[in-house]
Amino acid sequence: MLKNIKSSIAIVTTSFILAGNAQADVGEALQNICTIVKADDKGELRKKMKMVESDFSLKIKDYYSGVSCGGNSLIRTAMLSNAIETGTLIVKKMPKSDLSAPEKDGKTVAVWAAENGLADSPIAAVLKDRI
Repeated sequence: MLKNIKSSIAIVTTSFILAGNAQADVGEALQNICTIVKADDKGELRKKMKMVESDFSLKIKDYYSGVSCGGNSLIRTAMLSNAIETGTLIVKKMPKSDLSAPEKDGKTVAVWAAENGLADSPIAAVLKDRI
């Protein structure tokens, strides 16, 4: 009986340690995603998204809200950097419901774009078509 309890404790402890390492690894995997978006490197962004999905079973909707590029989301960063290819890819990969949801500052991407004079950007046009 005591042996089973010790084994259970060891398994639970190991799983917590591995879960903590996996979360840290996701952060490392996504470390340069802002640079990729700003550089408008669609091929590299596809590779990054595919790697995160295969290694951690996460789609962009799962980590989008957790990534901040100088205080902006990935789509906002793409708009500010005029990164049309990467911005369009992100918009197309995101669920429609997430695109129309408010971000951390309480504004949707469309409202934020209009307030910042970016409503006429190609990314905003793709966003409007998806919503």
